[in-house]
Amino acid sequence: MQSENPLIADFVKLMNSAAGTFAGVTREARESARERVKEALGGLDFVTREEFDAVKAMAAKAREENEALKARIDALEARAAK
Repeated sequence: MQSENPLIADFVKLMNSAAGTFAGVTREARESARERVKEALGGLDFVTREEFDAVKAMAAKAREENEALKARIDALEARAAK
């Protein structure tokens, strides 16, 4: 049963328009926020996983070489002390 009252019909049209406008504003705000986050993160220097793993492997190798050199120095110092 529809109302014949033009005031109610105009009010319903106004509310439908307001809902559409609100949905558009929400969509634009979401897209704007997404762009701002992309810009903010784009300025940061992140490394890729491959770069991180390569540097991690280099550090492990350097640590092993340091330990080997320390053992050689300790052996040489012990021999020189005798």
